[in-house]
Parts: sequence; C-alpha cells; structure tokens
Amino acid sequence: MPKSDLNRRNFFSATAGAGAVASLLKATEGTGEAQSAQSSGFNRNSAPSDLKITDVRACTVATYYDYPIIRIDTNQGVYGLGEVFSAGVKGSALMLKAHLVGRNPLEYGDILRELRWSAGHNFWNSGLGAIDLALHDIAGKVYGVPVWKLVGPKLRDKVLIYCDTTGADNPKLMGERVAKRQAMGFKFLKMDLYTSLVKDKPGAVFPTGAATQKGLEYLCEFIAAVRDNIGKNTPLAADHFGNLTVKDSIRYAKAFEPYNLAWAEDFIPYCWINWRGFKEIKENTTTPICTGEQAFGLEEGFRDMLDNNAVDIIHPDFVASGGIREIKRIHDYAAVRGIQTAIHNPGSPIAIMAMTHLACTMSNLVALEFHAADMPWWQDLAKGCAKPIISDGYVKVPDTPGLGLELNDEVVKEHLRFPGYFEPTPEWDMPGTSNFQRRWAGPWPHYDEEGKWCNCVTE
Repeated sequence: MPKSDLNRRNFFSATAGAGAVASLLKATEGTGEAQSAQSSGFNRNSAPSDLKITDVRACTVATYYDYPIIRIDTNQGVYGLGEVFSAGVKGSALMLKAHLVGRNPLEYGDILRELRWSAGHNFWNSGLGAIDLALHDIAGKVYGVPVWKLVGPKLRDKVLIYCDTTGADNPKLMGERVAKRQAMGFKFLKMDLYTSLVKDKPGAVFPTGAATQKGLEYLCEFIAAVRDNIGKNTPLAADHFGNLTVKDSIRYAKAFEPYNLAWAEDFIPYCWINWRGFKEIKENTTTPICTGEQAFGLEEGFRDMLDNNAVDIIHPDFVASGGIREIKRIHDYAAVRGIQTAIHNPGSPIAIMAMTHLACTMSNLVALEFHAADMPWWQDLAKGCAKPIISDGYVKVPDTPGLGLELNDEVVKEHLRFPGYFEPTPEWDMPGTSNFQRRWAGPWPHYDEEGKWCNCVTE
C-alpha cells in the first residue's frame, strides 16, 4: 500500500477511534478535572456529540507587538486558545461570539466556512484566524490527538525558525545585533532595512522617500555589515524598505543582488491588487521576491499571484491570512506551482505552536517567523510544552493533544495591557458583525398578513 494511503488510514483510524470512545463517556459540567486532563493524553471528560461552545473571552499581553489572546469555552470544561493578529484588537474575534455560542466546536469546518465573510485584508479582521486556532485546539484535545493530525501527515519532526531583527542606527550595530541572533542558535535571520536609516545622509533619499543610487549604496553597507558578521551563506532576508514604486523596487532588488538574500519582502503594498507589480519586480532581478502577510484567503488574496507566477515566495500571516485551514489551502495551491511558503508570525507561544503543527505538514515550507528574541519571558507565557520552545533554531513538533500548551496564568497576568483576565464578555452576546439573519432581530411593530397592527414576528 502506498505510504500516503497508510498515513490517511492511520489518521482516520486514530481520530475515529478517539471519537467513538469519547462518545461513550459521560459529559461533565465541571471545569477543574476536565482542564487538568487536557494536557495529558485523552480527555475523558468529553463527549463529542454533546459538546457546545458556551463563551468566548479574551485578554491582551503587552509586548513590542501586543498579543490579543482569546479563549473559547465549552460546556464540558474543554477550552481552546487562539490569538488575534499581533498588535491587533481582540474585538475582531469577540464580535463573532454570537455566531459561536451553542455550536459544536468539532464542526469547525462548517463554522469557519460560515464565518469566512467576516475576514478581510490588511490585519483588520484577523478574528477568523484566531477562532480557527482555538477550534483546532479544542478538537485536538477532545479527540486526544495533536492538531497536526487534523491537518495532514507530519512531514518533519521539527520546524525551522527564521528570527527577525529590528533596525539599528548604523551598519556596525546592525551587524552585531543580527550576529547575536545567530549566537542564540538561529540559523535563518531577517533584518529590517528601513530607507529612513539613511535619510540624514546627503543626497541619499528622494523627496518621495525612496533611496537614490547613493542612498542604496549606504543601505547596502548595512547588509554588508551583517554578512561580515554572520557569513555569506547563512540565510538572510530583508524587510521594511518604505513606500516604494515598482521602479524603485527594481532598483533596490538589483542593488541587493551581490548579498545573496533569501528574499526581499513587501516591496510594494496590496499584493492581492498589485500582483502585476510584483511580477515586474521579480522578472527584473535575481533577488527572490516575497509577499503576502496582509493578504487574506486563497481565492481573495493569493490565487492571482500564484496563477501568474508573480513572486518567488509567499508569506501568509498566521491569522490575518485565515488561520490553519486556510493557510494549508494556500500552501498546497502554491506548492503545485513550485512556489515556496514562509509563515509570517510575530505572535505569542500560542501562535508559534499552532503554526508548528501546520508547518510540519507543509511540503514546500521555507521557515516560520519568530519575532521575540529580545523578550526573555516570552516562553514563560506558556506551560505544558517542551522548554525551550525554540532550540538550536527549531521548534519540535508536539505530540500532545491540541496545540500542546496552556497559558501560564501568573506570568500572563504580570504582562497584561489592560486590567482583567478572561473576564465575561456580555457586551458581545449579540453579533458584532453579520449578514442579514432573522434569529437576532426579534419582533417589530407592523401590520401583519391580516392587516392587524402588532409588535410581532411574521414570515
């Protein structure tokens, strides 16, 4: 039997078996015993057919990029953790609460399909992706399997991380900062190369904000300094160039060619509209071109880029692009066309672990982003997972149920942006967004079908 068939059979037998056993077990309303069972094997306090979502709550961790974390609760004490886009607003997930309460979270495919219309480009509505992560967490816990088994066969036991580095004022300092990442064990690095770094150099920047040829020479001094510190062959990407046109971007990309970048990221905005611009840039340089972190959905954000071979690497965001299910669709579509995928992820340990489950199933993966190397307490936000979370530049793929981690309540509470820790959210009991649905409307004053005045509901 082909290996792929064996993998599928193993998956279905594992999940079907877990579901069959769980359906014979008595549901409990308590939370203590059920929650303690979530991180250690099969959750014996879950009856999948009777599982219902009861609440959606949130808190926000204060960081360089804030982490708006959500929790979906159920009637059986099993809960799921998710995360809105970093520096985003938790309301984009909470506004979906009324569409979730009362639903069986194991029907996550149907739920996410219905909620898809709430999402969009530009990080605005990443609540759908946060819901996706939390529903997968619940499903894995209930069935007693790691999330990757709900997504596809595991193709690797550990996932390569690329570590971002924010800008520095001069080339020497930039080289030293990136080299410190390498010394921490990271094997794939990225640098922020703002054009504003050279704005005070005479004749370096046009009034439009783009670098002149002289300015590009100055910017390349930053890349050269990094290369001097980390070596010529260590994967190095670059990002944050500023407000550029297609022609500006071609000049930048060609100037970067001697430095063997892994990619140059997001030269121009709105890739779902401007894919022709990206295609022109790609066709005029050997520097690999990467984009996609602000695009949502395969059909809405990525298909035109991929069908037209407009980029070398796509870069979907962990929730802004739609979450686990949607990014898997995007990756698979890209892989058939020979285009690689890197995952944009400036999030918390929840985000890293969720994307590790996804990334281990991706055949054409480059790397997964990490953006918190300067936060020594970052991994302390989580418990129940292997530590260090990132070791020698990789994250080990968990085999524990769900996402494979829980929040360390004490540490999270030390770093809250706003008071309150997963407080009730009655203000979101009514939908914050919706297409037209009668079930929330209630009666209204009008003449009924018999011409009588009433405050009633008529079909």
